Amino acid sequence: MEQKLSVIIAGLRHYEYAQEICDMIESAAKIRGTGIAKREALYIVQKIQEGKAIIAFDQDKVIGFCYIETWEHGKYVANSGLIVDPDYRAVGLAKMIKAKAFELSQKRYPEAKIFGLTTSLPVMKINSELGYRPVTFSELTTDDTFWKGCSGCVNYDILQRTNRKMCLCTGMLYDPNRKDKK
Repeated sequence: MEQKLSVIIAGLRHYEYAQEICDMIESAAKIRGTGIAKREALYIVQKIQEGKAIIAFDQDKVIGFCYIETWEHGKYVANSGLIVDPDYRAVGLAKMIKAKAFELSQKRYPEAKIFGLTTSLPVMKINSELGYRPVTFSELTTDDTFWKGCSGCVNYDILQRTNRKMCLCTGMLYDPNRKDKK
């Protein structure tokens, strides 16, 4: 069967995929054993309602997802929840999804610092290509609600023990005001 990949901003017609996306996230977290916080279907639906979700398809099959979230009144934007169906890894889909999320973030919040946390080397590479740089957690949002979102990750105890100074994730930040950005 021929692949027909599309990466778009999710809309109302995509609500039906919320649970499937949650299942993909949970499955990937179990396989990797690290680094992906669990999300509920209602949370995914909320991101879709807000126009802050990117969804990828191969024809009618959902194969990837990512969403954006804002912190500190739009001063920071996180690109989170990146997931790619295992059958579609290593074909550039994650890069397409991240690029679309980055573009949406810049369009909606042009002055915001865009960040993410990841344990994935391929995601770090994609982020670097988009102009992110590795940073200490102190350069990320201080919003407690963001950090509470990490509570669904198996490594949350590390984050708590270090008073949010470090974890297994790498913090990466794109600052639109940075002089040496790509």
